[in-house]
Amino acid sequence: MTSDSRATSSRDDFTAETERFRRELLAHCYRMVGSAHDAEDLVQDTYLRAWRSYSGFEGRASVRSWLYRIATNVCLTALESRSIRVLPSGLTGPYDGSDRPPSLVAPGEVSWLEPMPDAWIAPPADDPAAVVVDRESLRLALIAGLQHLPARQRAILILRDVLAFSAAETAETLGTTVAAVKSGLQRARARLGELDTRTAELLEPADQRARALLDGYIAAFERSDVGLLEQVLRADASLEATPFRDWQAGRAMCIHVLGTYVLGAPGDWRMIATVANDQPAAAVYHRDANGVLRADGVVVLATTATGVSRVIKFHDPALVGAFGLPNVFAS
Repeated sequence: MTSDSRATSSRDDFTAETERFRRELLAHCYRMVGSAHDAEDLVQDTYLRAWRSYSGFEGRASVRSWLYRIATNVCLTALESRSIRVLPSGLTGPYDGSDRPPSLVAPGEVSWLEPMPDAWIAPPADDPAAVVVDRESLRLALIAGLQHLPARQRAILILRDVLAFSAAETAETLGTTVAAVKSGLQRARARLGELDTRTAELLEPADQRARALLDGYIAAFERSDVGLLEQVLRADASLEATPFRDWQAGRAMCIHVLGTYVLGAPGDWRMIATVANDQPAAAVYHRDANGVLRADGVVVLATTATGVSRVIKFHDPALVGAFGLPNVFAS
């Protein structure tokens, strides 16, 4: 066998052994860093490092645990030089309803949490043996909460509580002791318990009630109909939008801000339903001065049996492309 053919065979073996874990590694890196695009880059780095060390791997551990060890440490290294990603509600209290418009842009150094398109981690329809990612562990409230943990505590909690790695496996992954893992997990759980990361009451995106609430929210914007917003939002609903520091708590305040400063005229907005973070979502388009409906960002809803409890709008036109949708809405 020539050196070229041996290299090809080795590459084929590597791909066959590792590629099936790519989606779950992407989800893991996203939980760690809070950005789908950063997670994608970190997974690429993980596979590059894995390939470079593949010849010396020799099956000393399972391929999956080996890849997770590499990915986790790639994320920890990246986080050493990055700010944590947050939502507006992680910066300050809600807007107090003062006379000024609630539009203060947060300082430029703030790094914002980003949504994860469900399509990025969905298993191929033609592969019944594909690993299924725990999508509930990607819901925005939990991801936002995780970002407030120190990086190593974050890794410990994800490895133990989300991925069900043993304490010994987690210690090996992080190059530490079982005792350190146990104490780190205790501190991480305690800190997470202080934050609002509740997701149990959320409806699945495919639930008819969730879809009806999303349809109602979309219709409210497209028709500029405050009455529809009153029907879909819960009394305790919250509204936040990056990159703005201000956010709103309570249906009355949410509707006041949307009706006064956002909705505009019927036809100013169009939305395309999608799914992000295992929650109903929509790609958002806004009509510009030339009458063109251009990508404006993505909105993600927390839907419950009693209405929408939380609305998070990500003002970043580039996110629309990440969901496989065009930059201009074809009306």
